[in-house]
Amino acid sequence: MKILLLGSGALKIGQAGEFDYSGSQAIKTFKAAGHEVILINPNIATVQTDPESFAPREACANKVYFLPVTPDFVERIIEKEKPEALALSFGGQTALNCGLDLEESGVLEKHNVRVLGTSVETIRATEDREVFVQKCTEIGVKTPRSIAARDLDQAWKAAREIGFPLIMRAGFALGGQGSGFCENEDAFEAKVKDAFAFSPQLLIEEDLRGWKEMEYEVVRDNSDNCITVVNMENFDPLGVHTGESIVVSPTMTLSNQEWQLLRNIAIKTIRHLGIKGECNIQYALDPNRPEEYRVIEVNPRLSRSSALASKATGYPLAAVAAEIMLGKDLDEIPNAITKVTKAFFEPALDYIALKIPRWDLQKFRKVSHEIGTEMKSVGEVMALGRNFPEVLQKAIRMLGIGSEGILDSPVKFDDKSEVKKYLSISTPRRLFAVAEALYQEYFDIEEIFELTKIDRWFLQQIKRITDQAQILNTLKITDLDKEVLLKSKILGFSDGEIARLVGSDFKAIYNLRKQQSIKPITNQIDTLAAEFPAKTNYLYTTYLGNKDDV
Repeated sequence: MKILLLGSGALKIGQAGEFDYSGSQAIKTFKAAGHEVILINPNIATVQTDPESFAPREACANKVYFLPVTPDFVERIIEKEKPEALALSFGGQTALNCGLDLEESGVLEKHNVRVLGTSVETIRATEDREVFVQKCTEIGVKTPRSIAARDLDQAWKAAREIGFPLIMRAGFALGGQGSGFCENEDAFEAKVKDAFAFSPQLLIEEDLRGWKEMEYEVVRDNSDNCITVVNMENFDPLGVHTGESIVVSPTMTLSNQEWQLLRNIAIKTIRHLGIKGECNIQYALDPNRPEEYRVIEVNPRLSRSSALASKATGYPLAAVAAEIMLGKDLDEIPNAITKVTKAFFEPALDYIALKIPRWDLQKFRKVSHEIGTEMKSVGEVMALGRNFPEVLQKAIRMLGIGSEGILDSPVKFDDKSEVKKYLSISTPRRLFAVAEALYQEYFDIEEIFELTKIDRWFLQQIKRITDQAQILNTLKITDLDKEVLLKSKILGFSDGEIARLVGSDFKAIYNLRKQQSIKPITNQIDTLAAEFPAKTNYLYTTYLGNKDDV
């Protein structure tokens, strides 16, 4: 079978790079099953369009067209290549919208091209906000109180019925474009006109700012088997786009009852919609009434969160979705890690994965540094560890912004009033403002919660870091015993940050840590080396570089 795979649109904020992982995995899976893959993707700097990325060329399509993913170009390629099937789920919102246009214009029917996996009808039901709300209502699933509008008059009527403040969500939009909060009538009309520039449809919704935001990655096969592979929680409350927020997996602040409630709702919703393959469901959860929830949206495709979930769990969501598109069920797809069991399982994590976005807003003139429902981030990093403070500090170091940890802000705060300012608005500096407020004891956890609506549990974890930093700041290197140094490392402090706080230098802390035998994951590697003596050198080289140098 010849499969035409739609990649993402041109490289820009909100699309392209984050969908490279899923597209590459899909190509590899389709080719392994003996199918020919034709790819449309205008981005030359991606794995799926680079034949040199893999020594065996299994992740590169049989033929690549470096063309825009638009109906006109795709139709011309369909006429030339005559594919039998079309894969829409691996190129983000651009690919989905293109597929919807091709189906609506009759191009797919004219050339006898079938869509793999989730049907176009189901995709339209999830992307059309009005239809989506109707579908959820049919099965008693709560969504934000909302009214759809297709012109300015309808928008005004909806706004007066919902009441201000409110949120506007654009249907069929990329990276939250055209969405945002509106506090009052004064700015409403201008924002509506901006939104209609991105989308033919606008949803006027109740304001849920301050609610917690959760995501579940869900897989459903052709026999109605359905699993939730991983759940994730946004550090920021509702009102910040997932691509703009710190995200942690698994969820940290849900009780088991809440976790099961959202899981059951996810499975019921995905089955009712008729998703086949992988999808993402997003919730708002009232922090004061844990069972009060709203389903915000369902993405009937691989999302940027899917790549994070795959790497965090080791469960190859894109590959499994591609197998399901080819007709396999979960109990027929091999487990990618064990190679013996099947993909019909929900991973259980005994570690934490955390993602932080990176912004380069200083490179853009006249751009607001406030972040919200529209994406502005240009990339992200992921850290793995045993506790939240550890992964948070690791991720900050990986951002490449010159910070050793959460207390090493790239831009310093002048005083308490400036800290309060950056707590009150969501910007790339707010995370550092939280740490500064706790470290300097400007505000307590309850006061910071009222200013940010960041869950108290996250604030308590950051306070663990700042409390330890206060202890380190009272010590000299000669006072650093093993207990203090070990606790600092467990909380994610780098040798350089510890040195800064005790007034020493990196090399001295490094040597002291070696003397005290504080080494990362050495115990686990020692255990493995004892069990597999023939692999000893491989284990130490792979995980620790050189055992003696760690």
